[in-house]
Amino acid sequence: MFKLHRICLLLVLPVSAMGAEKQTPEVDPTLAPRLPLNELRIFAEAFNRVSAAYVEEIDDRALLDSAIKGMLSQLDPHSAYLDRKSFTDLQETTTGNYGGLGLEVGQEDGVVKVISPMDDTPADNAGLMPGDLILQLDDTPVRGMSLSDAVESMRGEPGSTIKLLVLKKGESVPRDITITRKIIKVASVRQRFLEEGYGYLRIAQFQSGTGSEVKKAIDELKEEGNLTGLVIDLRNNPGGVLQSAVDVSDFFVSEGLIVYTSGRIRNTDVRFIASTPDSLEGVPIVVLVNEGTASASEIVAGALQDHGRAVIMGTHTFGKGSVQTILPLNDEKAIKLTTALYYTPNGRSIQAEGITPDIRVDRSTVTRLDKNPWGATEKNLLNHLDGDDENANSETQSNVELASQDYQLNEALTLLKGLNVLNRNQPQG
Repeated sequence: MFKLHRICLLLVLPVSAMGAEKQTPEVDPTLAPRLPLNELRIFAEAFNRVSAAYVEEIDDRALLDSAIKGMLSQLDPHSAYLDRKSFTDLQETTTGNYGGLGLEVGQEDGVVKVISPMDDTPADNAGLMPGDLILQLDDTPVRGMSLSDAVESMRGEPGSTIKLLVLKKGESVPRDITITRKIIKVASVRQRFLEEGYGYLRIAQFQSGTGSEVKKAIDELKEEGNLTGLVIDLRNNPGGVLQSAVDVSDFFVSEGLIVYTSGRIRNTDVRFIASTPDSLEGVPIVVLVNEGTASASEIVAGALQDHGRAVIMGTHTFGKGSVQTILPLNDEKAIKLTTALYYTPNGRSIQAEGITPDIRVDRSTVTRLDKNPWGATEKNLLNHLDGDDENANSETQSNVELASQDYQLNEALTLLKGLNVLNRNQPQG
């Protein structure tokens, strides 16, 4: 069984965003089940016997907390019990500020599995990659440890170190990796030009302010130069806040449905409609995705794909298509409960299915071959006629480096260039 713990991810309905966490969803009375009184009596009897007969004395409140945790853990990987500390941690990670390594992790076969490292964090700088298995934290094996305990162990004071025993994907012998914890202040958006006319927009995760950050990044690209194509990089983006994903999609979709959610309780049936014009006015877009692209980032990819607004390139995405809502129990405790599934504009549920890219491009290492090893070209011939500009078709060193360092990004750039060539050659009416 695969359990996912989202260190920086909470995909929530707007009614349960951090500013409105005490609002309780309206439940349809016809859906409320009758309490199974006999089973509740059995539970109470079991509780009393454990409390009275266990080999060590147990605090009854701690035992009740454990019972609630156990109940929620059997529902799905994303429902969880939140005590005061857990809720504080949730708020910190949703805003992108906490002390730790910067890892998105899950649990598989009793060990911790890396889903994705966050950009420019200690985990990323240490070379951890999706699919790596963490077998040991300092001197403590993770097998038999709960995922929440493992995550808690990886967090800590900035400047402190932790030694991970890691089995790298594709390797047979684990290695020790020592990482120094830092305050994780994940910048959710950054941008640059790949070359003249072609912009690059990296969205690392969807925080509460990601929508405004994307708008600012697009404005800066437009001010810097003429934008004729854009790559949106959602690789290893673990998701985040639903409304931010909607805001980002709205920048590139002029009209129509972006995403909708559906669940059992009334206010989980929500439709999000595009409300602003396409900020790029039809400029070609390629969206890069991979197996670490999850949740809110899948909403963006699915919306742009269904509207035909972008070409989705890369590998199959993670497939996290459920919505979690914060339901308060009292002033200090709450539960994070899966209350709905989300659907793309064409009605596709991504839950356990993911987004299939329009063009599959695997992560690869490119070895560049010497072109024309004999060195014979027209301009090498004695007394050759001069051309108008013999350097016009020379390839820049930056493109050579891009192809060798990031094959998927290079393919996205190549596709954008091809789309623009086709557009230029289209008859003008």
